[in-house]
Amino acid sequence: MRTHVSKYITNPKLFKQQLLTWSQSFREVAYLDSNDHNDRYSQYDCVLAVDAFTSLKTDYFNAFEDIKQYQQTTQDWLFGYLSYDLKNDVEVLYSANHDGLEFPDLYFFQPKKLFFLKGNDLEIQYLAMCEDEFEDDFSSIQSATGNLQPTTDNEQPICINQRIAKDEYLKKVDTLLQNIHHGDIYEVNFCMEFYAENTVINPLEKFLKLNQISEPPLAVFFKNKEHFLLSASPERYLRKTGNQIISQPIKGTSKRFAQADEDENSKTNLQQDPKERAENIMITDLVRNDLSRTAQKGSVEVTELCGIYSFRQVHQMISTITSTLCSDYTAIDVLRTTFPMGSMTGAPKISAMKIIENIEESKRGLYSGAVGYFSPKGDFDFNVVIRSILYNQEKKYVSFSVGSAITSLSAPEKEYEECMLKAKAMFEVLQ
Repeated sequence: MRTHVSKYITNPKLFKQQLLTWSQSFREVAYLDSNDHNDRYSQYDCVLAVDAFTSLKTDYFNAFEDIKQYQQTTQDWLFGYLSYDLKNDVEVLYSANHDGLEFPDLYFFQPKKLFFLKGNDLEIQYLAMCEDEFEDDFSSIQSATGNLQPTTDNEQPICINQRIAKDEYLKKVDTLLQNIHHGDIYEVNFCMEFYAENTVINPLEKFLKLNQISEPPLAVFFKNKEHFLLSASPERYLRKTGNQIISQPIKGTSKRFAQADEDENSKTNLQQDPKERAENIMITDLVRNDLSRTAQKGSVEVTELCGIYSFRQVHQMISTITSTLCSDYTAIDVLRTTFPMGSMTGAPKISAMKIIENIEESKRGLYSGAVGYFSPKGDFDFNVVIRSILYNQEKKYVSFSVGSAITSLSAPEKEYEECMLKAKAMFEVLQ
């Protein structure tokens, strides 16, 4: 059982920073921030969950059944992630590439302490054993005036390595184009890793900087002891509210420009680009097919096709697909039948995932997986882990990955340029 308390917050922006600063003393932290985007599908402006009462950590084997049982047993708020490699639980696949991060394939925790901020209204939910700590914690949060803004680090310069050199990347794209021309696939998301070894960073500092320069609608700071995710994701994987399911795949990217006319031209060119539209429409069709597996007959709809949305770093092409969940299926069934998300795999999905494993050189792990939460009623909201920095504090290993969709219209040089555009914010944060 949870005890509920409501508070009025006069300065929500400051309070969000104070919440995040206060949370750093806990071993388990999930901080989700919408950055004040007018997102019709987001229920809260900010959520913080800390201090695990129970948790679930497992590899990919039987992972979806494990999280289903955990959810049914707790019937409470659960925060955590699904790594890309849960694909091996869904299909007969494997993951054998280099893994410098060594995160668990799946991790969720049931928090003792929860904070939900919407506008000026704060709702606090504590498990009963912690209810006497309400007021002391609230006072501590309000006095948390530590590193609320990113500052100039006094750290040593970080040497960032590229797992796939440019020349090799171009050759690999040529190989993928051959796969497409042979009819093996018609779209594939190809990713590459950037990494730094023997490196110490301040995760909070880096997240604040990444969030400040990106201001995405689905930002996440996630901590599980020595494992950190600093995510500036603009993409929603799936949201469930009652029996309504929403997916918002991103496919299509263009630069932002300081000059208004150049910036507007970039948006227009993205909207009209046949290659970018083809990418988006192919993945929209894939998502429609995935959602139909658990949907009431005739309920899958594309409510927006190839919409253009502007973020601090880039313009993106986003489609929105909705469905009504059939009563024969559970929340976990929706995740199992759509995971991994089509925007990070390709089409046909299984063939694309097999090719990805053979041509990429790093295990994706949490990158291109999903982070989010389940509510006690079985609703959920998950982002796509892109535009994110991952850090294993114990191993002193820092990693971020970027990718792009390869289709028959792809030019290898342009795909490389798109990857570097997506990597810009992470480079700026780490160097």
